[in-house]
Formats: sequence, structure tokens, C-alpha cells
Amino acid sequence: MRVYVPATWPMLRTLVKTGVLDPIGGTAFALTPALREAYTSGDDEELEYAAMSHAARASLRLLSIEFGLGEDATPARRVVVSADVDVTLRPDLDDGAVRISGAVPFEAIAAVHVDTEEAEYAVREASGAVDAADLGDLDAEFLVGEAEDHDLAWYDPSEVAFLVEGQA
Repeated sequence: MRVYVPATWPMLRTLVKTGVLDPIGGTAFALTPALREAYTSGDDEELEYAAMSHAARASLRLLSIEFGLGEDATPARRVVVSADVDVTLRPDLDDGAVRISGAVPFEAIAAVHVDTEEAEYAVREASGAVDAADLGDLDAEFLVGEAEDHDLAWYDPSEVAFLVEGQA
């Protein structure tokens, strides 16, 4: 199944060094039957984009933790890794949530999606507001929306090492 794994820049660095991606808590997002049911319309491509958007928002949550720990060297960019792996559905979490058992090998990665430099200010602001936005704070939702207005750039897996090296 194609999954979208929320990640951060340090996770990409580790992927380049070790050849595997360790999803935090084994959590990823996918076009699950529950996600399909949650939308009244949309073809598979649109629903896959919705799953990737869930992963991008989860990446904001991961960034908020890193920034809270003083990881100021981490680029404020959402990262989503697309991969083809076996999963277990997690309807107890989110309509599109799935669990991956174990690490994702580099060979299973289909693409990497990363914010561009132009999104960094909005992403940093949104990472501090994402929890409040989830609880209904309209001002926080506005900040998250500003980040989500930025499209993630697409990278082939063969480009990831160059991408990470360029940000060193």
C-alpha cells in the first residue's frame, strides 16, 4: 500500500546514512477505506493527496517537538516520505492513519516531499500552533493554513542525498 510517512529533516539525514526510515510510533497515512468514506467526492488521486496532507500536518507536530527541544538547526520544512509497504489500519486514530511495523527500507520509498525555503517562516509559525488549531483555535488554524498553502516539492529517492547534503 502507498503510505505517507510524516518526517523531519533529521529523519531524512538518518535515512541517507542508514538506508532506512524509522516512522515515529510506526505511524503513517494512506488512502484507507475510512478515509475514502470520509470524503463525499474525489478520485483516488485527490484522496491520496488528502492522505499526504494528513502526513504533512503530522510533520508539523514532529517539528513542534524538535523546536521545543531546542533543535534550532532543524530546517523548518515539512517532510513527507511516500513509500510502498504493508500496513495495519488504525481507525482508532484518524481516518487515514495506518501503522507500519518496523523501518521503511530505502528501496520501498517512491518519493520524498519537502517544503521549499520560501515556506520556512510559515512552517515555523504553524509548528507552534498546530495543537491549538486541532483544538479549534481559529487564529492557530490560520497559521497552520498559511503553511498548508505552500505545496511540497517532489523529489525522486535518488535525489535525497543531494537534497540533504545541500542543507548541511
